Amino acid sequence: MPHILFVEDDEALARHLSGFLAAEGFSVSCAAGESEALRLFGRGRTDCVLLDVSLADGNGFSVCRAIRAVSDVPVIFLTASADESCTVAGLEMGADDYISKPFRPRELAARIRNSLRRSRDPSSFLLRCGNVCIDPAKGLVTKNGKELFLSALEYRLLLLFFSNAGILLTREQMAEELWTVSGEFVGDNTLNVYIKRLRDKIEDDPQHPAILKTVRGLGYKAVDT
Repeated sequence: MPHILFVEDDEALARHLSGFLAAEGFSVSCAAGESEALRLFGRGRTDCVLLDVSLADGNGFSVCRAIRAVSDVPVIFLTASADESCTVAGLEMGADDYISKPFRPRELAARIRNSLRRSRDPSSFLLRCGNVCIDPAKGLVTKNGKELFLSALEYRLLLLFFSNAGILLTREQMAEELWTVSGEFVGDNTLNVYIKRLRDKIEDDPQHPAILKTVRGLGYKAVDT
């Protein structure tokens, strides 16, 4: 059973989320501040750290820095801040992911599982949805074992979907990801083109997609298989 260290000074949230994660098959230890978090981390096996930025004593950045000095265990930041610099700071010091409050517990559980899968063997980590597989280490996409040829932006968008399998991605999130990579603004029409191209290449029946699902009025998600 994977063990989660949950570092959060909101007692009600810590209690509620710990119960949810336990029902999802995780064991959980909770800490309200920096000193308690580092004490618990040093005491036994931790498979993943959920880390709030603001703590009762110290802060999440200090905890992450101390953990990264001794371990490569996955760290996921939980933040109520909309400040992009806060997110960037966490990722640059070695965090594996971040999720903004308020969040959906099932999305968090999915992100934890993704981080755990990546941490087990990064060199051979494969992402699969249906009969399509991505080998991030090689930049290779295959369908039924045969290589698919994608443009750089098609590959980046597919990687975004598969890395967040089962998680709804809004059109804004996808457009921002493509914009970051291409350096050019990506509008709705361009995004529609990329979604169609991906479906033409990865779906058995692009008119009835089984891998990239449309969530009407909200966005898209890749099936979690």
